Amino acid sequence: MPYLLKTEPGKYSYDDLMRDGETVWDGISNPQALMTLRNMKPGDNLVIYHSNVGKAAIGTAKVVSVDASDARNPAVRIRAMKRLKQEVPLAAMRNSEVFTDSPLFRQFRLSVVPLTETQYRWLTAMPHHA
Repeated sequence: MPYLLKTEPGKYSYDDLMRDGETVWDGISNPQALMTLRNMKPGDNLVIYHSNVGKAAIGTAKVVSVDASDARNPAVRIRAMKRLKQEVPLAAMRNSEVFTDSPLFRQFRLSVVPLTETQYRWLTAMPHHA
């Protein structure tokens, strides 16, 4: 299953992930987001989204490993894949029918959002218009 991971670019940007190659995705406190992290599987596709500044999908990543032994702090290791050819702004997502029922727009505060395969393909395809 694909997921969208939100990050504040001033704290940890997609460029930081590209530079590091891999990182453990942590700092999550919302119980629903933690449950979603625990359910991730190695090989799951990810879209990294910059929140607050930029408000756009920036690039892709993959889940490398999941250690859910600590339910309050699952260790999900992710690997950078590639930057999107064009950033996908939040407005384009909001205006797309594929996101009609997405928790992305029902629960704004979630930092980890499950995506459908259709949503993932839509985000990683070209072109998008706001």
